[in-house]
Amino acid sequence: MGDMNVSQQFFFDKLEQAKIHFERALDCKHTEFDDLYPYMIEHPQFFWYKRYVAWSELLTIVKLCDELEITWTEQFTERQAEYVRGRVMSSKVLDYWYETNESREHVG
Repeated sequence: MGDMNVSQQFFFDKLEQAKIHFERALDCKHTEFDDLYPYMIEHPQFFWYKRYVAWSELLTIVKLCDELEITWTEQFTERQAEYVRGRVMSSKVLDYWYETNESREHVG
């Protein structure tokens, strides 16, 4: 490959896409993972695995941002950024990713 100069905007876009992917998985909405593994829908562990894949993608983009010294926290609430820094997708992350259940913002 030639000399590639990747902009901060590229990482901001990838981070936003990864966040949306995770939130869609969290809300049990369709993601590209469903297209890759359509047979998985029949298995009970599918939604857990789908969320794990989306979470891993999000953490990978955040790790790259950290390594490149690109600020990533602005695209998250304070609580969400704390969860991402913790790196572990616990039940707390799944239950409280959105600030409250009443004001839960669902992705489109």
